[in-house]
Amino acid sequence: MNKIAVVGAGISGLSIANYLEKHQLDYHIYERRKKDDLTGHGFLLPKEGIDYLSQIIEPSVLFKHGNFLKKYIRYSHNGKILAQKDLNDVFVISRSALIHILAHNIPAEKISYEETVMPCPIQKGKLRKQDGTYIDSDVTIVSDGSKSRIRREIFQEETMKTVQENEIVNIIKCKDIAASLEDNFMKYHHEDGGLTFGILKLSEDTVLWYCQFDNKKYKISETSSVESLKSHMFEIFKDWDPMVSSIVKGSNYENVHLWRVYELEKLNPFYKDNTVFIGDAAHPLIPFTSQGVTSALKDSFVLTQYLASEKNSSDAFRKYEAERKPEIEIHIRNGRILLDQFLKPLDQQTENILPISYK
Repeated sequence: MNKIAVVGAGISGLSIANYLEKHQLDYHIYERRKKDDLTGHGFLLPKEGIDYLSQIIEPSVLFKHGNFLKKYIRYSHNGKILAQKDLNDVFVISRSALIHILAHNIPAEKISYEETVMPCPIQKGKLRKQDGTYIDSDVTIVSDGSKSRIRREIFQEETMKTVQENEIVNIIKCKDIAASLEDNFMKYHHEDGGLTFGILKLSEDTVLWYCQFDNKKYKISETSSVESLKSHMFEIFKDWDPMVSSIVKGSNYENVHLWRVYELEKLNPFYKDNTVFIGDAAHPLIPFTSQGVTSALKDSFVLTQYLASEKNSSDAFRKYEAERKPEIEIHIRNGRILLDQFLKPLDQQTENILPISYK
């Protein structure tokens, strides 16, 4: 296998770079953002995701930067326990920590930051930098996120649609609040549906929190200032359980992230010519599945195995898609089911539903 260009240095891009490095395949990563552009939200990793990560990083290093969760506890918005379920080897970690761990294994000369690349309109299958020069590569692995520019360029007939759910994600550093939490996944639900607040303890002094809201009921402009977003959160959650309101009021909103969720109306092929897509660039998943990182890791593992074993990239891409697409379609269906549950009033939702999609 000849030189590989990887587009994107997020979780997907760095994951496959680690696998390529392990197999001694030649690659280079191109990332349009700055090196220190690390949004502070986080991820849930079920056991399967941990197993795949453990093939490219030391588990002991991973476990220092996150936390294992014991139970999923479902609450009403005023703090009444509605249901609970034991969790087996579910791990929570911040995005910045996981990016740092994955990037540590990649030689600095193999990543170019602040480098935007796009398909060349003249030379089929080639990538072009902003200055007009071509990238010397035989295979392109695209991992530039759910709104992938390269995917839209190659599959111009695709239809992306907004999902009736947005998220606000943030991290609060407070030893007192962290100390008051057990190692559980806590999720509070409004009785009218369409509004939840999740809390996950990352460490002894850091807590990840997120709000999911029906964007038809709760309209927040994408251009909202930090102050207006903060005021909006204060107003929405002022009468919720004291744990929720204390986190909302005690947080620093400087790095708060408003996440507008999109999905493809229909999946594209996972590859075309010498370009192949992984992670969200191939298959955006509704966040209710909690399978974004694990799916990206599995994509990276499977694709690398075929790139290393097949004589040509076409066979590698074909086998990769055949193996991964059926499972992704299950997660897409599960995500839509979980979204439908979320939008219903609490008394119409399935009891003890777990916000993680399993195949």
